[in-house]
This record gives sequence, C-alpha cells and structure tokens, in this order.
Amino acid sequence: MAVTSLFYSVTEEPSAGLAEVDICTLEINIKYEVIPSIVCSVCISFGLIYIFFGYRCFKMVMFFSGFMFGSAAVLLVYHKEPLLDAQLGSETKAGIGLGVGVLCGLMTMLVSTMGLLLSSLQLGSLLSLAILVVIGQFHSMTPVWLPLIVILAASILTALFTLHWQKLFTIIYTSVFGATTVMLCVDYLVGTFMLPDQVYDLFCQVTPRPLCWFNWGITGIVPVMGLIGVLVQWRFTAKGVSHIEAAHKKQKKHSKKHRYRESRRRPQPHHRRRPPPLKRYAGDVLAPSYLQSLKERQMGTGSSTSSVSTITHTLIDFDFETGSMVPLTAASPVFTV
Repeated sequence: MAVTSLFYSVTEEPSAGLAEVDICTLEINIKYEVIPSIVCSVCISFGLIYIFFGYRCFKMVMFFSGFMFGSAAVLLVYHKEPLLDAQLGSETKAGIGLGVGVLCGLMTMLVSTMGLLLSSLQLGSLLSLAILVVIGQFHSMTPVWLPLIVILAASILTALFTLHWQKLFTIIYTSVFGATTVMLCVDYLVGTFMLPDQVYDLFCQVTPRPLCWFNWGITGIVPVMGLIGVLVQWRFTAKGVSHIEAAHKKQKKHSKKHRYRESRRRPQPHHRRRPPPLKRYAGDVLAPSYLQSLKERQMGTGSSTSSVSTITHTLIDFDFETGSMVPLTAASPVFTV
C-alpha cells in the first residue's frame, strides 16, 4: 500500500494548550498496489476454502502444510545468515525457497503421517500465539523463554491429539488456519497490518502497542470463523468422508492392478482338456437286448422261452432305468404261433 489508512485525529484543547492524539480513529483512504492486492485476494479465497472445505481437500491441505514449513525454514536461514542473504540474488533466493517448499509439500502429501504432524504443530503454534498476544496486552512476558516454552508445549500436545483423532483435529486445523489467513488479509486491506507486529514485539521483549477497537474486531475473526468452519465441516462437507478409508481403497485398487499385471506377464500353464462326458440315456442300455429279441422273433430262431426271458429282462432293465411299467411292445403279442 502506498498510503496508510490509519489517520490520527488531533484535537486541541484551548485551555491546556496540549494536543490530544486519538490513535484509534480509522479512516480508510488506501491506494492499493496491484501485486499485493492480487496475493491478498488469492489468500482470502484459499482461506475460505480451508474454512468450509478443508477436510475435503485433504491432499491439498497436506501439501500446503509442508510447503509453508519448507519456505519458512528457508526464510529463517536467510534471516539468521546475513552473509548468505547478501550473496544471493532475489531470484535465486525465491527459487531456492520455492524448490524446498515444493519438496516438503510433496513429502507431506505422500506421507500422511508427516503431514498430520506438521499441521498439528502449526495448529498448536497458531493457538498459543493468539493466546499470548491477548495476554500480552494485560501482562508482560518478561522471560524470553516463556513464550517459546508455551508454544512448544502446545504444539507437542496438539500433535499427540492429532495423531489420535486425525479427522477432528484436521478439521480444527483447516478452520483455524483459514480463519487466520482471512484475518491477516483483512488486517492488510484495512491498512493497519498491526497483528504481525504484535507477534514480533512479543518475541523481542518489547512492550506491545495497545490494540484499538478495530484491531480487536479483526482479531475476533479467528474464533468466530474458526468455530463456524468446524461446525460446517463436521455437519455437512466432511460428513461421511475419511482419508484413512480412501487410502485403503486406493491401496487395494493398486494391489488388484498389480496382481492383474503379474498374471498377464506370467505364462499360463498348459492344461490338457478333457473330452466332454458322454451323455447316456436309458435307450443306450436297452437297445442291444431289445434289438436282439426282435431279430430272434422275426427270424424264428429263438425259442419261446428265450423270447420270454429276453422280453422280461428287457422290461426289468427298462423299469430299472426309467421307472416305467409300460412294456416296450405292449401292442404286439408275446408268443407267435
């Protein structure tokens, strides 16, 4: 921003001859720059996505968690090493930070446990910083190690809870992080951008400047929108969705594809095909004896006794196979004269 939006209204008292400065008078008169405004708009969009659809975009959340961690680590190295910062150009520093951030983001996206660990550390840091900033308005944080210990303890405790209740604390993380992003963007658009200075004063052991009414209103964005985001995700957008089940389904699908490919690559063993079994009917058993009896009757070579026994045998075989008591030659006489 080229022009600040915080103007001080000066009122003079004629009796005292002194000027009373009201630092909490907010007059918005801003000339926005193009690139910071575009970045701020994109951050607001991502913050709203985090608030209401954070758990739905689990992989994206894990990627940005690692990306921010890697980029912040590179910026911290530049800050602690002024010689390195002076030797490298701005394009080189931006490329190194972007490369490290992308590598860390890919690691946290592919390894969900690492992503959950980093996101829980960020959640604990955000919550503890917000509490320390509020307490710092009323009490001084004199030992320099006290804020660090509080942040470290809150981060470790949140990490343990996140690894145990992954879905719940992922929803809380996305809601709180999205609300914090929206709060910082609103603080920038209003023209104060005072809340990051409060954090800086907290670690530098400097007496923080008092927050005005609009600063308290901007700070209240985090608890209000964070609570709304948790309720919306838990009741609507994240209901029935589980990143653990999705990972198991993806692993099963990958294993099925792998087994199918392995079966296609292996040569199939040669099996001898057996001939189909022959279907047998009652006529297959009765036909030879029945035809023999007919032949004997027609040629007259067989005796009447053999004919009777043959026909009787035929009837018994027929009865055994089919269960019918109808003789094969019911219309023809048994004895011939």
